[in-house]
Amino acid sequence: MKNMYTTPHSFSFFALLFGLVILSSCREEEVKDEGLPLPVISLKETSAAKNFEYVGSIEGVESVEIRPQVDGILEEIYVDEGEFVKKGQPLFKVNSQPYMEDYKNAVANVNLEKAKLEKAQSDVERLQPLIDNEVISEVRMKSVKADYQVALSSLQQAQAQAANMRINLDFTTIKAPVNGFMGRIPKSIGNVVKQTDAEPLTNLSNVNDIYVYFSMSESDYLYFERAKNDTLSNRVNDEVKLVLADGSIYENSGQIDANSGQIDRTTGSIMLRAKFNNPDTLLRSGNTGKILMEEIYPNAILVPQSATTFIQDKKFVFILDENNLAQRREIITKGRSGDNYIVDSKSLSPDDRIVLSGIDKLASGIKVKPIQRGQLTSSL
Repeated sequence: MKNMYTTPHSFSFFALLFGLVILSSCREEEVKDEGLPLPVISLKETSAAKNFEYVGSIEGVESVEIRPQVDGILEEIYVDEGEFVKKGQPLFKVNSQPYMEDYKNAVANVNLEKAKLEKAQSDVERLQPLIDNEVISEVRMKSVKADYQVALSSLQQAQAQAANMRINLDFTTIKAPVNGFMGRIPKSIGNVVKQTDAEPLTNLSNVNDIYVYFSMSESDYLYFERAKNDTLSNRVNDEVKLVLADGSIYENSGQIDANSGQIDRTTGSIMLRAKFNNPDTLLRSGNTGKILMEEIYPNAILVPQSATTFIQDKKFVFILDENNLAQRREIITKGRSGDNYIVDSKSLSPDDRIVLSGIDKLASGIKVKPIQRGQLTSSL
């Protein structure tokens, strides 16, 4: 009986296995000699931006509460919620009948006082010749002239009353004080509206330009104020960006044009305002977003976050020396720019080579075969 271990097939199998072992051994020797193949990048100085985000609320530059100036029943609503209206366009109509009657009564009173004034004027003109001819005494003339002045004052008072009634009548038609978009209209036709109502008839917002109000901590405020005068290294970008609720960045940049002027003692923060052009009226009062402020580093050294490792609270990278030996080095970061860390120049220098990935396989002293990935460029 033939031994199963001496068959030709068995011999071929062992020969193949032996060959693989030899090949693997040679490969290990090759890797050991040339180093572990890993992607490497060369650093250089480049422009970068460190971002700061602050939650903001959006308001139209002109945001007006529309309230009735007279009390009455709401008779007409000429516009709809969200509609764009022009300055002077009628919005609401309050029942004008009571105010029309008051105005008619005031006009009638004006006519009555005019008649009294004409009579007093006639008395003065009639008595003047008698005074000139000493037919009647001057005391009588003074009395008639006094009656004339009373009639004149009464007429002026009646005219003022009529003008006031006319104003009230005009107020029954409520018009837009500015161009803008209509807000919510809580009242409906037939409701009673009053000047003392807690809730306005609507809000009207002119959003051709918008304000974004946001607050920052006292420490951030001091940091940015000092950075404005820093001409030696980094600086704060004069323009700010607006991140919308869907995560997109609004196409128009804005400017910070005002602050509240004082620190809120309860929150330790200060309120600021940024102004943006809104020509397509995409943004409306009540929208929310985030103000994005940038600190510009003109000569930054960037390191990808993926190239770092953490030990406790410290960050490290692996740099390669002239012999391609890996060395772990601690880095000090100033912040983030996109997916990169902005590294202090005391930690790394331009043209240093760092291992981009596979750092979990490394330790100090291990030789690396660099797979060059070029240089890291600006994220701006």
